[in-house]
Amino acid sequence: MAVLDVGRNAKRSRRSNKTSSAHRYRFSTFPTEEMRSGTSTLQPFRDGVISFLASHARVTLPTSTLFSSLRTWQILLRHGDGSDLSSRLISVDVVEEDVTRSSRSVYCDHCRVVGWSSNPVCKKKYHFLIRSGGDSKSLNPGLEKACSKCGYTQNLSEGGINCKWCSLALDTEDWVYSQLEDNTHLLHGVIHSNGYAHLLSLKGREGGSGFLTGSSIMDFWDRLCSSLAVQKASVMDVSTKYGMDYRLLHGVTRGCSWYSEWGYELKSGSYALTREAYRSAVTTLSETPLSEFMFQGRKPRTQLHSILGFYQSLSCSELVTVSDLFSFLLQLIRENRAKPTTTTTSDVLCAWNRSDVESVQQAMIKILKVAGRGQGAYWVKRWALKRSICKSGSPQLIDYCLKHFGGVLVDDGSQVVCSRCKPGSNDFEYRLEPVNNVHHLSNQDINYASEEQIKCDLRYLYDTLLHPQTMAEFRSQATSDKMIDAATKILDCKHFIKDYSTSPVNPFAIYLWCHVELSDEADECPSPPPELLVFPLDATVSDLKTEAAKAFQEVYAIFKSFEVEELLGFDSMDDSITLKFLIGTNGVMRVKGRCSSKQGLLHYRMERGVENWEVDCRCGTNDDDGERMLACDMCGVWHHTRCAGIENADALPSKFHCFRCSDLYSKRPKQSVNERGSSQVPLTGFVCRGESAAMGSGSNLSLTLSVG
Repeated sequence: MAVLDVGRNAKRSRRSNKTSSAHRYRFSTFPTEEMRSGTSTLQPFRDGVISFLASHARVTLPTSTLFSSLRTWQILLRHGDGSDLSSRLISVDVVEEDVTRSSRSVYCDHCRVVGWSSNPVCKKKYHFLIRSGGDSKSLNPGLEKACSKCGYTQNLSEGGINCKWCSLALDTEDWVYSQLEDNTHLLHGVIHSNGYAHLLSLKGREGGSGFLTGSSIMDFWDRLCSSLAVQKASVMDVSTKYGMDYRLLHGVTRGCSWYSEWGYELKSGSYALTREAYRSAVTTLSETPLSEFMFQGRKPRTQLHSILGFYQSLSCSELVTVSDLFSFLLQLIRENRAKPTTTTTSDVLCAWNRSDVESVQQAMIKILKVAGRGQGAYWVKRWALKRSICKSGSPQLIDYCLKHFGGVLVDDGSQVVCSRCKPGSNDFEYRLEPVNNVHHLSNQDINYASEEQIKCDLRYLYDTLLHPQTMAEFRSQATSDKMIDAATKILDCKHFIKDYSTSPVNPFAIYLWCHVELSDEADECPSPPPELLVFPLDATVSDLKTEAAKAFQEVYAIFKSFEVEELLGFDSMDDSITLKFLIGTNGVMRVKGRCSSKQGLLHYRMERGVENWEVDCRCGTNDDDGERMLACDMCGVWHHTRCAGIENADALPSKFHCFRCSDLYSKRPKQSVNERGSSQVPLTGFVCRGESAAMGSGSNLSLTLSVG
């Protein structure tokens, strides 16, 4: 009968959701504010997400006695403005997970490392997924799973727990959970029932998306969180661009994280870093002058000097700082992707008249003609050409003429100046060729390096000037130390949070943010965030107590039997008093209550778990920040391995004593070698954050973020 129930539920859901799939919304605008459950009244997330799914999604795997902890939905969206709805479809899968019935861990590692570890465990999570291939041109509605025995692909929304071809039992629940752990999704965001969210995966075209960019997917996630009244959303910025840490690259060029464009802010970094320390590090690294690395003296010219000189010559304005250099390279990559078909010299504004430019170009043409005599035309390097005509004009005029030298016609149009970027030397070369030998000619191709060459140079400059583990040694050791310290701090700042909480104003309803205190808890008690309560204008204190108890019972497992006892800040209050006369139509209320029964619910107490652990590292960190840690074998307090002088790539010692216990150990009377045993007690060599030149993520969380 269980199998029949699944099929019947699936058929009912398909019949009831025909109208939901009839109209497909545009991905670029969905969901909008007016689509919020068809009402002008703002709903808290716990209620709004239910209305949202009922209105815009279709059930693909209904809850049953077989799959009690999971329920899946699907929303099909269209891309672009085309009238053909089947041309480009985007499938958004929603997995509703009942944490209290799940066989997996009930705790959220992401809440723990972002500073929300004292939140009670929520009853439900909602996973929003755009799977890899979910933005293809042909999509089959519903979740599909291949049989492990015969390979037959079966649509799970059709019901049944056995393969239709070979009758093998399908491990559907395990397969759905494996989808939640898959790191190939274009989008994976999870929202707890209290409205606290985490962006776990984001991939644009560089990460495998067919036609969706990272920005468009991020726009969708931001609109979704806003429409569903999410309270806060976090992201661990470990995104990459062209194989480089984008938080470092974007920080140097824009002064902030890529996610800051959507309002995400750094609350605190790893190793107790503050926002002020982060801003100072970004300023230090981005404003480092390039003159520190330019060629001087009689030392051999390096690849770094050649690359810096090459891009200085391409830029119309002087590249002064590290930020100028990397911003210019990223701009060149964007320009290469949107090449104009034609570009004429007359379109370019300059500070010299035509006769000045032509005079310098004629001098360069004479040199190329001399180099072209004989058996073959020789390529003339840019620096050699520039040195030969150094007296023909100012250095700025010569740089301008060299930049626009490629494509200049010579001898009444019979010959043309050709240029190329020679691989390995990072310099332009010029020579004259007959026009008939040039098959394809455009100003963009001649005067600029290719996108592949620019990316290669960008990676070299990133490794040489930015990344602390591969940064080259420069003339000034003080400059090197300062840049390494600044780059390490930027990489240590990964957790960014956006606060979506608002104080809605509606003349026809009362909005209250309700805070709860438990009267029957010890000192270390769960600290639930406030819940939004919505009342009609004639609601009373009695309604407040009832709705507050109901809201926290629905959201948190440990609040199953929660009852409100009193309103804090108010003396004995009659339950019949109208709320509007008490606090108006918008405000904050604190209530105190108790849970009459917690039997079997204590493991839902907090997201940090039931174990008592203490973090007190010498860098100032007193909570889990996601970095690699180990506990002292004497006092049990946790410390960063990096702050203890243990690199992230090194194995952990068999025994570890923290710096406090080491001080106590060193003050004891000295013992013989046999008495001490094999305990490893590091007495010296401790390295705190900021003094270490090497940096590793050390995170035990799996996230995949790639923008593009």
